[in-house]
Amino acid sequence: MLFLLTILCHVTGRFPFLISVATIFIAGAFSGITASIVSTLAVVFVIILGICLTFIVSKILSKTILKGLPSSFILELPPYRKPQFGKIIIRSIFDRTLFVLGRAICVAAPAGLVIWLFANIGINGESLLTLIANFLNPFAKLMGLDGYILTAFIFGIPANEIVLPIILMCYLNGTSLVNIDDIASIGQILINNGWTLLTAINVMLFTCFHFPCATTLLTIKKETGSIKWTFLGFAIPTICGILACMCTTFIASVL
Repeated sequence: MLFLLTILCHVTGRFPFLISVATIFIAGAFSGITASIVSTLAVVFVIILGICLTFIVSKILSKTILKGLPSSFILELPPYRKPQFGKIIIRSIFDRTLFVLGRAICVAAPAGLVIWLFANIGINGESLLTLIANFLNPFAKLMGLDGYILTAFIFGIPANEIVLPIILMCYLNGTSLVNIDDIASIGQILINNGWTLLTAINVMLFTCFHFPCATTLLTIKKETGSIKWTFLGFAIPTICGILACMCTTFIASVL
């Protein structure tokens, strides 16, 4: 259940990125309504793959570290009352929306400053962001990615939505996050920096499986009250994402 939460929480926030990559690299060979259908099917396939992997991991956990632990869930149903829409709206705003936004701001604001500092502070003419990307590049290549992509995922932990802007900022040698609305322009930048169909597939897989954003991790910590389960919520999908990307890269190299 914990793994399902991590998958669904950050995949729903990554739909724009998944759709953009699928549209550029998978549906690019088609036109009209066919392109939309193909890109939709690609995104749906990745999500279904994530759900299937969820059940597999849950089965493995139930046979290993969770073996023998009792599983119970008690839900006390309150007496039925006529819904009071005013109270529902107010409680939803204050107890849910503002609470989540508050945690997101507390994480995103410092993260924005950190990203800016790493992009603007350099050593020997190279930014710290570039140095980190160069360091991660050999490992990223094993996953069919590059160092900038992996760096963007790491720095995107405060909010998954900033992964693509970080990638574009790195490729364009910018000093601040880049937001480009034109899909064609984004695709040209990615292709010019070595993206292929294999890169796109691995990015979609890692987008689906990698560690959830900081807000989701804070939610897991709050709900479970355990650092161990929060760490597992971070580590399990990330390991699955790394292995999935390595498998597709290996299969592509063999073929």
